[in-house]
Amino acid sequence: MFERIISDEDAAVGLPIRMVVLTIIGMVGMYAIISAVLSSPLAMETMYVAVNNSSFEIQGEYGPSPELLVQVFDSEDVPVGDANVVVWGPCRDKAIGGITDSDGKFSFNFSNITLPVGKNEGYLSAKVMQEGYMDHSNDFLVKVRRTPAP
Repeated sequence: MFERIISDEDAAVGLPIRMVVLTIIGMVGMYAIISAVLSSPLAMETMYVAVNNSSFEIQGEYGPSPELLVQVFDSEDVPVGDANVVVWGPCRDKAIGGITDSDGKFSFNFSNITLPVGKNEGYLSAKVMQEGYMDHSNDFLVKVRRTPAP
């Protein structure tokens, strides 16, 4: 049997060309994988949100917010334009969304903010999203306090 395998030329005729073809295909596949890994960003940038007002008050059960200006910056304090910004009220029952301008600014105001039942204070929260950056969330963006109605 061993002599038959060594003398069987049909098995060895196409072997060198098959090895060359499989090696080329393997190298092309490896090149595709390596180029995909190297072209992807190694780490996404971080960003943060700054706001022009740290707190405000409403009178009674509900009230308007002042005009608030949110600014979005990256880790090097460069404004992030075209970022999606979503801001929720303290009860998370109302939301406002928008896109920052080229200076990283987005301004808004809520018409009727309510606080959670039994609470005299709460916070506006925000989420910022932009391609190439890690999403940023801030659950304590602006403090909202209730004062007794006059």
